[in-house]
Amino acid sequence: MGEIAERYRRRAEAFERKVAAVRPEQWDNPSPCELWTAKDVVDHIVTMHGVMLIPVARKLEPSDDPLTAFQEARAAIEDVLEDPVLALTETETPSGRMTAERHVDEVVSDDLVLHGWDLARATGQDETMDPVDVERIWASTAAIPAEVMEQFRTPGAFGEGIEVFGPEVEVSVDAPLQDRLLGLIGRQP
Repeated sequence: MGEIAERYRRRAEAFERKVAAVRPEQWDNPSPCELWTAKDVVDHIVTMHGVMLIPVARKLEPSDDPLTAFQEARAAIEDVLEDPVLALTETETPSGRMTAERHVDEVVSDDLVLHGWDLARATGQDETMDPVDVERIWASTAAIPAEVMEQFRTPGAFGEGIEVFGPEVEVSVDAPLQDRLLGLIGRQP
């Protein structure tokens, strides 16, 4: 198993544990993502997994159960990452041309960490992100050029209803890195 597949698997396992821990009455809890409930966070993750499958001609079957939907989405992405032909299939993305595995790594794999925090906050679970993931995502996010970051913060820049990051939340420069990352992407730590 390659590095990208292993990173994805580790992050997907952590996210799946959070989804499995949500009690039925918590699915309508508000999340840190404006206008989203806990269920909306999981729906978004599943939808984005489906987007990653389009370039490799795969598609997800709908499921009303959030855990089942995520498990099926996860299995489909893991199948792609384990298939060298599919993993190396190139596709056009908003960030330029890249392989399917790199696109998964830079989008849904990172989303599992960030939206895992959202789900944890919405449902009263442990909000601690893996420090290795925090460092990696901080480095890549902090390196985004200002004009690209502005586009990421502009609602609708990548399609109707899509907002990659919210407005930056000011966080002390000596705050823990997780808090600085959350502030950078528009979350109140």
